[in-house]
Amino acid sequence: MLKTVTFTLMHFCIAFGVTYALTGSIAASGLVAAIEPLCNSVGFYYHEKIWQRIEGRSAPAEERATHAWLHHQA
Repeated sequence: MLKTVTFTLMHFCIAFGVTYALTGSIAASGLVAAIEPLCNSVGFYYHEKIWQRIEGRSAPAEERATHAWLHHQA
């Protein structure tokens, strides 16, 4: 959990710093730093779903999990 918290903090700081460097606005930087990680998380969720389908098609039928979570538990 600590790794997740520190990664999130790093992500927030990078988003804030880049936006501040480009705009010079603390308000815009704070807004982007708050919203961008949320959008990135949603995008990552769908990215993983797509890759699970792609990887599932390449596996033989007997090796395919019926649900993505089952595949990771094996």
